[in-house]
Amino acid sequence: MRTHRAAAFAGAAILLTAGTATAAEPTPPPPPKPLIGDAAVAKAVARLDATVADVMRRTGIPGVAVAVVHRDKVLYLKGFGLRRTGEAATVDPDTVFQLASVSKPISSTVVAGALRDPADWDRPLGSSLPGFALKDPWVTSHVTPADLFSHRTGLPDHAGDLLEDLGYDQSYILGHLREEPLTPFRASYAYTNFGLTAAAEAVARDHGTSWQKLSADTLFKPAGMTHTSTEFSAYANAADRAYGHVKNPDGTWSPRYVRDADAQAPAGGTSSTARDMARWLRLQLGDGVLDGKRIIPADHLNRTRLPEIVSQAQTFRGVPQFYGLGWNVSYDDAGRLRLGHSGGFELGANTNVTMLPLEQLGIVVLTNAAPVGQADAIALDFFDTAEHGGPTTDWLALTASVYAQELNEGHRSATDYAHPPTGAAPAKAASTYTGTYDNPFYGPATVTADAKGALTLSLGPKPLRFPLTHYSGDTFSFETAGENAVGRTGVTFSDGKVRIEYLDAEHLGTFTRR
Repeated sequence: MRTHRAAAFAGAAILLTAGTATAAEPTPPPPPKPLIGDAAVAKAVARLDATVADVMRRTGIPGVAVAVVHRDKVLYLKGFGLRRTGEAATVDPDTVFQLASVSKPISSTVVAGALRDPADWDRPLGSSLPGFALKDPWVTSHVTPADLFSHRTGLPDHAGDLLEDLGYDQSYILGHLREEPLTPFRASYAYTNFGLTAAAEAVARDHGTSWQKLSADTLFKPAGMTHTSTEFSAYANAADRAYGHVKNPDGTWSPRYVRDADAQAPAGGTSSTARDMARWLRLQLGDGVLDGKRIIPADHLNRTRLPEIVSQAQTFRGVPQFYGLGWNVSYDDAGRLRLGHSGGFELGANTNVTMLPLEQLGIVVLTNAAPVGQADAIALDFFDTAEHGGPTTDWLALTASVYAQELNEGHRSATDYAHPPTGAAPAKAASTYTGTYDNPFYGPATVTADAKGALTLSLGPKPLRFPLTHYSGDTFSFETAGENAVGRTGVTFSDGKVRIEYLDAEHLGTFTRR
């Protein structure tokens, strides 16, 4: 129906211009204009202390840092709370945080500065990244940096992330994406850290350098971002460092884990400070200019802000959202472009960047706690106040519910393995299950038994060892670990094979005995 209407409209336009008397061309609507004045921004800035305090009180998160930029001025730059619970060191504007997926718009800024022509976003990777391929050879030969940065290759959601959890390095993961099934190329959106990582690494290789050096030479050094890095070691060795925290059953927060994201550095491995991020915000809002110096070409930067694919048909605001090149892209009722990105590590980080380029207004929120909606709520409350004089809803309640829903909709098993059924069938002898099982994607899995017959499953290159608990018959379970842990998952033996439930979302989780 849509095609027919478009054709009819085109025909009518031809008739209007073919006659002897032509109708006057319609005047296009005027472009959107800035609507947020200095006083409105000042009111939103004045509210930030209370907003951050309220979010910290309601969530219990230990530390926050915030930067606000308006018309090339840093209006707000503060740290709150503790770098690490149980210690006295406090968060300040120079505390180094892990950015998680706020790394993505940082990385697209780097690539925008590194490419010689904006059209290079659309040139196939070719042989730029040895060993990288997708399941369909035609897609492999046509996939571009733009496809990978906008998550429209057809790779499944978070493809490769479970390999990272098992301890595989970047080379192994990128070399095994070819095993992942594909949905239609450039017609399917699915968020993939390692797809974006592949594109960024290919650009670095084309420049004969590493991703960290390309990032430093193209962006970090020219922009004066002196405490920003894409290497985990820089974050881990920072004296003024915010430790990641996870929530305990009693509601308190503890720094129990350390998230090393080197394998997916362009997608999630950047670390930075609120002060450095304020400089990046100024560069972004200045269309590539910072302190009077052109750092990124404006047309290269603008390409990253264009919609490449629909990521959500309808958001909670009732409008569609698109994904650009490392950016979530949307337009408000006034026609203004809104750019943003959130970042989250379940092992202890939640971040947000939001900008209205037309208003030359942006905010960055960094926190050292697993996502419970905190960073997004602070940013949303700030912009709501700037635009409407105050918050129009309880943003923390809304964002917390969104994160909780995403967590519940993960790959958690529908089976409660912690409570075997009444009358569960007994397991067979331990020797029935022991041995090494092969899998082209996840590598080998080894099952061993101790003197008492207790089974242990070993996965990954290190390997990681998981004690198996009997559930019923030939089915066991173990507690998953890592960034993408889903609680207990099932392990079922049958006819010389073993299926690991949480590894099998894309039907890649069956291992065959050697």
